[in-house]
Amino acid sequence: MSRWKSFPSPLPGDWLILAIGCAAVAMLFVTLWQSEPAGKLRIRAGDQVFATLSLTQKRTLEVPGPLGISRIEIDNGRARVAADPGRHQYCVKQGWLTRAGQVAMCLPNQVSLELLGGEKAYDSLNY
Repeated sequence: MSRWKSFPSPLPGDWLILAIGCAAVAMLFVTLWQSEPAGKLRIRAGDQVFATLSLTQKRTLEVPGPLGISRIEIDNGRARVAADPGRHQYCVKQGWLTRAGQVAMCLPNQVSLELLGGEKAYDSLNY
């Protein structure tokens, strides 16, 4: 006897449970992992808050760090690290941040951005 013939065929109730599970996962994704647009940006240099700014104005800032200057761009409700003296450029590669709770950290240069808004999205930093 074949190994697969020993399994019973799915019943209508099995398909119902599968559909309910998929719907529950989709609903949890929409409610837990979505956040509202950010309204402000907090920039930290070392352990100090360098600035807290609105995201409504277009501007470019230069933030000093131990390795040199990190250039931050703010444009149309979003922000990014445009240039950093760090070797790997992880914070630059992160791109534009738009949602409340998103963070970009340039750890070698000790500069970080955090978008602020009504409610942060669920992630490991909030956990």
